[in-house]
Amino acid sequence: MEKFGELIQSEKPVLVDFFATWCGPCKAMHSVLEEVKDKIGDAAHIVKIDVDQREELAARYHIQAVPTFILFKKGEAVWRHSGVISGKDLQTVIEQNS
Repeated sequence: MEKFGELIQSEKPVLVDFFATWCGPCKAMHSVLEEVKDKIGDAAHIVKIDVDQREELAARYHIQAVPTFILFKKGEAVWRHSGVISGKDLQTVIEQNS
């Protein structure tokens, strides 16, 4: 997926949400991500990747559980978290890496 490689090269932080449609906690995180997006505006990009549709990406980043969040900056994974996380914590991580 060449586009993904280009996307994570961004100067702005890119938060990637590796999720699955059948995952309850992933669904719960949807509104949290919307809230974070509203608060950070265009300070960062938020991207959702369905692990069942993008198995090669999930394998490349060793996604063992969903949801897993990875924050990329200039192509480097600078932060990673598996499981539910508060919007406040996500926002703090994004701001620390902006």
